[in-house]
Amino acid sequence: MNFKNIHIGEMMEKRVAESGIEISRICNFLKCTEDDLKKMYGAHSIDTETLLRCSKLLEYDFFRIYSQHLILYAPPSAEERNEKQSSKETKLPQFRKNIYTKEIIEFILEEIESGKMTKTQVIERYRIPKTTLYKWISKHKT
Repeated sequence: MNFKNIHIGEMMEKRVAESGIEISRICNFLKCTEDDLKKMYGAHSIDTETLLRCSKLLEYDFFRIYSQHLILYAPPSAEERNEKQSSKETKLPQFRKNIYTKEIIEFILEEIESGKMTKTQVIERYRIPKTTLYKWISKHKT
């Protein structure tokens, strides 16, 4: 899974194939034509309302893909986090924990096993708590 370059249309098409849901039902639910659906499959991005409806119909959280991208490629620095928490209040919901999927864990462990990154580098770059990383390593030892 390539979380760096997300092609949401391709992923949606794969999920449709896996689910076995009829195209007519999908089109009816999304209020679109078959041609519109094919255009969605070719799209790198889809508006959030449509993506939400697809997530519900196909029973798959497509938004999680973007969350994983943020965890891997745009982690906040410790300085930024502390500064934001102390200086600004927000009315938006705040999330305490990151969501780590099986693919993210495998990717990170592969980086360590291949020698591309050290444990310290992983902790610093992806802001993964040390205890979490060591739990993954002990749980996924081969």
